[in-house]
Amino acid sequence: MAATLWVGSMFLPYMIAVLLAIVVRLLVTGALHEDGLADFLDGFGGGGSDRARILAIMKDSHIGTYGVIGLILYHLLLFATLFSLPPLLATLTILAATPFARMVTAELILMMPYARREEEAKAQIVYRKMSWQAGVSLAIQGLFPMGLYLWYTGLSWEIIIFIPCLVMYFLYLLIWNKLRGYTGDCCGAVCLLVELTVYLIVSAL
Repeated sequence: MAATLWVGSMFLPYMIAVLLAIVVRLLVTGALHEDGLADFLDGFGGGGSDRARILAIMKDSHIGTYGVIGLILYHLLLFATLFSLPPLLATLTILAATPFARMVTAELILMMPYARREEEAKAQIVYRKMSWQAGVSLAIQGLFPMGLYLWYTGLSWEIIIFIPCLVMYFLYLLIWNKLRGYTGDCCGAVCLLVELTVYLIVSAL
């Protein structure tokens, strides 16, 4: 995504380069996280306070109104924030925000159990907590690029680090109160929303 944006901005109008970068990300990831965001919004938007109903909606392969509107607004904000930044800064922000958001999101599986425990037992799937070695590795992968980015750009590290983590914490509270556990869709949604928060903050700064 970062390479497409950077190289594309040299040969194409910047608006097109940003759009192509977003398309490339969707193709590379198979829209995995976007699917999670849509299911998350449908489930939490239409399921009310009924845990079983939320999980059932999130598992349904059909997309609902909340999911459609959420994906449209998400991609409009993603495009607008990246387009508001100069090509080099946008490229570097992608390289820093993506691993940082995944590192922050991974904390969900340390903070709560898997929500579909009954299905997990039937399918004989085991969702393990991360080992401390994996946690250290993840921290390095998430913080090292962000540290280099903040050093190079000179942006306020307190805001760029704190606010996305605060967003993750409020999403954690929402998920815990509704489901008492995480799902893959929850992780995908948190990942995208934390990453988008970084883009919004950098755009504002």
